[in-house]
Amino acid sequence: MATYYLKTPLTEQDVTQLKIGDVVYVTGDAFTCRSRLHRWVLDENHPLPEAGKQRNLLIHVGPIVLRQDDGFKLVSFMPTSSIRFEKWGARAVDEWGLRMIVGKTTMGEETMAMMKEKKCVHVSPQCVSPNSWIDHIQITDVELFKELGTIEATWHMTVDKLGPFVVDMDTQGNNLFDAVDKVVAENKAKAYAKLGLEDFEYTK
Repeated sequence: MATYYLKTPLTEQDVTQLKIGDVVYVTGDAFTCRSRLHRWVLDENHPLPEAGKQRNLLIHVGPIVLRQDDGFKLVSFMPTSSIRFEKWGARAVDEWGLRMIVGKTTMGEETMAMMKEKKCVHVSPQCVSPNSWIDHIQITDVELFKELGTIEATWHMTVDKLGPFVVDMDTQGNNLFDAVDKVVAENKAKAYAKLGLEDFEYTK
């Protein structure tokens, strides 16, 4: 396992060097996206916001942000589960030119295949720390605030050594969670056998 400090815009070389289990910190420009933006662009055929055209680091998050006279104040920030967006994952990677997606959990087979083809990775937070990251993030602008609402809007942000994130999907088609699931399944089978619970069923 290695640790990398990467800067945007991310290059193909930046992401192809990453392997599952590596730790990443990112610095530079990013944009946010949740379900409504995916639907707005990929299902309803609206143009991708400028933030997405200018950035290749996407964060699955709905930050809590306050508007102030001199700009924006970030109140809370915690990436959401990326698997929720699997329906649109492959198209987003392909059509938006993404190099990295930040989100909790992981994504599915279709997105993984596109990430391998287009050279993109998925990284997950190493910890649940919504407020410890605030000092590493500056909100610079917002798009589609009226159309999509504060949580689903596209927020422009500049991040400084944001992390740590763990690479859970690399450009070779490997998935960290698949590997962990296999180990868990093997250990669970051994535990059930030791306890004589081969036919174990949960209480209904």
